[in-house]
Amino acid sequence: TVTLPRLGITTSFVEDPDDPESWTAAAQDNTVAFYGETFANPQADVLDIPAIADAAHRTGVPLIVDNTLATAALVRPLDLGADVVVASLTKFYTGNGSGLGGILVDGGSFDWTQERGGKPTFPGFVTPDPAYHGLKYADLGPAAFGLKARVGLLRDTGACLSALNAWVIAQGLDTLSLRVRQHNENAKAVAEFLSQHPKVAKVNYAGLPDSPWYHVKEKLGLEYTGSVLTFDLATGNEDPREAAWRFIDKLRLHSNLANVGDVRSLVVHPATTTHSQSPEEDLARGGISQATIRLSVGIEDATDIIADLSQAFDAIS
Repeated sequence: TVTLPRLGITTSFVEDPDDPESWTAAAQDNTVAFYGETFANPQADVLDIPAIADAAHRTGVPLIVDNTLATAALVRPLDLGADVVVASLTKFYTGNGSGLGGILVDGGSFDWTQERGGKPTFPGFVTPDPAYHGLKYADLGPAAFGLKARVGLLRDTGACLSALNAWVIAQGLDTLSLRVRQHNENAKAVAEFLSQHPKVAKVNYAGLPDSPWYHVKEKLGLEYTGSVLTFDLATGNEDPREAAWRFIDKLRLHSNLANVGDVRSLVVHPATTTHSQSPEEDLARGGISQATIRLSVGIEDATDIIADLSQAFDAIS
């Protein structure tokens, strides 16, 4: 809402991301894309990609999906109807937060020659590019978006990986599928533990049968729903922010870091860290309260992770 408008890009937020009609209602005359996360951070809700993709295509725009928290080892958005996929490679792909990078994958399926009101919806694809021999990118067919991204972003802005970051990230790819499975097995065990704990008021994890997004998980045929989850402490009369930080400070195995997707289990208090600049109403829309704690469940033995959480609960009694 601040940085993108400086670049001439505005956004409209969807009132109910679970409702495809809410997406179409949010579309403006100048809307050129729908954008959502496979698993949202930090509420861990699951995007109904086929339904939202259909809404996007009825509007005449592509669906761009951020697949960071799922990774390609868990969800393939292009197979579910998305047109473009983006992801942070700093997270699960490296596994240790040491490399900095991102990825953009185009499915080559969207028609960039569409018009709206008799005018091109995507003029940059059908107008000759004087910086690239007068090429009309749409003439390339499925390769249009990919090449335009390369020559219009990578070449002209330098938004590309450094050699060192590329090497670091490549080391993590060999074990990605193994790590993601262990992350998710552990997350499921942790979520089940938290859901039964008397000091926990709420757990946001779509793999639990009582989750509002469990039916979406089942519809998409997902085995897992990610290893980043949140829960709210049952704080009673205690200040929820103070209670949350007391709990975090008592953890021994978990590292208090704002990253996600590390092989090590991480914990953070979203309201005072990752989302500290958001007003209360936006926090509420994102499922964040002062009692909310976010976990990025690592690949340690699940027994050790749960034991650490258990001793922290005992310590704040």
